[in-house]
Amino acid sequence: MVEEQIPIGLLAIIALVIPAVIIFVIVIALVPGPRTTRGLSRKTMITRKLWEWEKGWAGLALALVVSFFITQGMKNLFGKPRPSCIARCQPDLNNIQNYVVGGYGQNLDPRWTLVSADICKNPDAHLVNDAFKSFPSGHASFSWAGLLYLFFFVCSKFAIQIPYLPTQSPTQDAGSDRRSMAQELLPLHHNGEPMTGQGIKPRDSDATAAGEQVRPVPPRNQAASPPNHLIVIAFIPVAAAVYICSTRFVEFYHFGFDLISGSIIGIGSAWFAFRWYHLPIGKGSGWAWGPRSKDRAFGIGVGIGNYADAEGWSSSRTRAPRQQRVNEPYHAANGVDAVRENASFQSYRGNDHGPTYGDERV
Repeated sequence: MVEEQIPIGLLAIIALVIPAVIIFVIVIALVPGPRTTRGLSRKTMITRKLWEWEKGWAGLALALVVSFFITQGMKNLFGKPRPSCIARCQPDLNNIQNYVVGGYGQNLDPRWTLVSADICKNPDAHLVNDAFKSFPSGHASFSWAGLLYLFFFVCSKFAIQIPYLPTQSPTQDAGSDRRSMAQELLPLHHNGEPMTGQGIKPRDSDATAAGEQVRPVPPRNQAASPPNHLIVIAFIPVAAAVYICSTRFVEFYHFGFDLISGSIIGIGSAWFAFRWYHLPIGKGSGWAWGPRSKDRAFGIGVGIGNYADAEGWSSSRTRAPRQQRVNEPYHAANGVDAVRENASFQSYRGNDHGPTYGDERV
């Protein structure tokens, strides 16, 4: 037998510990971003960091747990021999006839002999049993689950994606953009209402911009490719997963089909776990999904269809007092900046333009 380059302990460090550390560092150092940080209180910033950190680790754990249970269950069900099965077994070749079972194959050729596992003389029972757990590859599924999840996480936080054209062509109307941002900063029960009705006076620049000619943005200016060095960094986990799979093939621990099957399990687990806790990479601006509403934390009735509601963390019974407290700054402020912090978590949920998180659309 060939000594394995990536034992189980090292695999756990590569696919679990290192991604967990990287996720922690990214969240603590870079979340929320500089644009979102402006106007936020220290408490709000810490809350967001803790939320993104928890969801980052929860997704990683979910990906690894799903891939582990699926892989181990299939190993015990199928019992496929490894390429190194004979070397692990150390069969008693001098007394093959003592272990023959069946005998149908010998009618065709005497060399086609089916024997029982008793022919294995290796005293290490664990090594012998492991010789019949080739399908699917646990190293492949576990490495792809953890490292591909890290790839998705990095791409999400740094907006690493293939450029695409939006469904609606944007326009070069700065005033309209500012008014749209201001609307998103309002509490959800005020979204879509005129800002003048909330005690906020429109800015002269907005009125001037409203009269300007609206010009469509050329398609080539509607998106741009991310820097190439970010792509290289993001693909390092993927390259590591491919290398781990290659070592299992060249060291005769798995057949190619075992590695492909394990990789599919790991890839599916990583995608499922990422989408379970995080918004899509191209539409979420790097944020995780928000919390379930308090009244829907443990279940919902038929016909509701969603575990999130406008009240966010608070229940519907406490929603009215919270709205009253959030509305107070609107009547004393003459701009959006004064209510940015107060509306940060009130505007976490979606409106007609998609969900918002604080002062940044996600």
